[in-house]
Amino acid sequence: MKKIFIYTAVLLSLAVSFSACKKSIDKDYLNPELSTQPIISGFFTEMLNSDRVRPAYWNLRTFFFPQISIYAQTTTFDNVSSAYKHRDDYIGQYWSDFYYPAGNGSGPMAVYRAMQTAYANLSQADQANQLVYMEAAKIVLAERAAKMIDMWGDIPFSQAGSLETASTIKNPAFDNAKTLYTSLISDLNEAATYFGSAKLAGNVQSAFSKADILNSGSTTKWQAYANSARLRLLMRISNVDEPTAKAAVTAMLANPTTYPLVDGANNGNYSPLSSDILLQPLTTTTSSTLSSALVEIDSYWAPDYKLNKVMLPSNDPRIRVMFDKYGQTVSGKFIPNAKYRAMPISYGSGQQDTAFSKYAIVDSATFLNNIKMPGIVITASEVNFLKAEAYERWGLGDASAAYNAALKQSITFYFYLNGIGGGSEAAPTTAEIDAFLANSNVNYAAAAGQSQKLALIYIQKWLHFGFLQSDEAWAEYRRTKYPVLTFPVETLTDYQNPPTRLLYPTVETGYNTNYSTVKAKDTRTTKVFWDVK
Repeated sequence: MKKIFIYTAVLLSLAVSFSACKKSIDKDYLNPELSTQPIISGFFTEMLNSDRVRPAYWNLRTFFFPQISIYAQTTTFDNVSSAYKHRDDYIGQYWSDFYYPAGNGSGPMAVYRAMQTAYANLSQADQANQLVYMEAAKIVLAERAAKMIDMWGDIPFSQAGSLETASTIKNPAFDNAKTLYTSLISDLNEAATYFGSAKLAGNVQSAFSKADILNSGSTTKWQAYANSARLRLLMRISNVDEPTAKAAVTAMLANPTTYPLVDGANNGNYSPLSSDILLQPLTTTTSSTLSSALVEIDSYWAPDYKLNKVMLPSNDPRIRVMFDKYGQTVSGKFIPNAKYRAMPISYGSGQQDTAFSKYAIVDSATFLNNIKMPGIVITASEVNFLKAEAYERWGLGDASAAYNAALKQSITFYFYLNGIGGGSEAAPTTAEIDAFLANSNVNYAAAAGQSQKLALIYIQKWLHFGFLQSDEAWAEYRRTKYPVLTFPVETLTDYQNPPTRLLYPTVETGYNTNYSTVKAKDTRTTKVFWDVK
């Protein structure tokens, strides 16, 4: 098991000298025509190419499934006394992968700082041509930094990466989470404004398209990505700073031409491939990393609340591409279970081990064996759920229409995943979808009062995120307090229940002297600033 003893200021291992460190990060991105000048486009591609975004084995197996997915209840887990205890080494690796590209992530912080340094050394004319990379990278950094805040609260940011910007090693201060969130929201707005009017020269567009492995050089998609990420963050702060969120969201939703979103044109039968922000695999493989990550720690069983409490009562058409009935082998013959049902979350580990074959598991084509599974950044369904919430709370538009569009798009999205995974499930008919939307457990128009309507939005968005976006599911669960989940109370002292935030890893607390400024807040029960319900 690889361990990375790196914290936010020291960007290489302690055994590597400063000069070697400085050379190593630049040398991979040198311009062949200007041998001492790094290529900003190379840094940009590296920033995008992250196994913390794709559903890679290490991220899922060590970070999501044993921690975040459990806390969001988007996967099942072994019901043992230590179920809610985090792994400091795994948490530390995720933390380090945000700050430096030496592990499984792309190190967006260090790469962005290197881009800033390289950009500052360009001529004015070259800066104009390279600005598109800086603005796109600003979006990526803001979106990923927000995830860090959502999990930890205060994080080092403004002073992080000093090695790349000032050739000095400095203990970075922890930025206030709320202040930094406000700054990130502003950065996203600035970047969206840039892409709204960007006119790239032919050679610049060609180079950008080649380097851009996320959106294929589409300035339109980058603008929509920035706006949608901003909408996500604004709604996340809407319970703690409603006036700010409401004003900004109102302006956005009132003018879709100025503020295009990743909303699939509000069409339920949209194209996820062309509309959503998805990080596709770069290599062809014959085996799925999802399968190993899911099966090794029993994360592949169908979650109780998701299947039994939400999907089955509404006859959800997504069931057949999300789950497999599974079954038992009797006298050498496999006997499928008669119906879909999930194992109760109340089962202890011993009962789980003997009973799991009687219950459903995640679908093999959609998930377990899907070698084409992309990394999910933002989907049209999420955006329309966000719009539905804003419409409902603030009277800005037709909440029912946005909610129904989001549900239809979620259906389309999961059948899309099933299709690229080699599945052959026929898409639901219009009549089937209409019956689903009319079901009393889902029907928006029939919901009694605003609180129940919002509950429908929150629960269905949590369901849509699933385990592939467990970080977003956990954040929204803490913000909205929906769904109302039941967690077994475990017996391990100090870890009887899931946390409300992650503890800082020792790769940070053991080296950064500024940790003392946040130490008092570093508890499992401290809430992130937007968690006020």
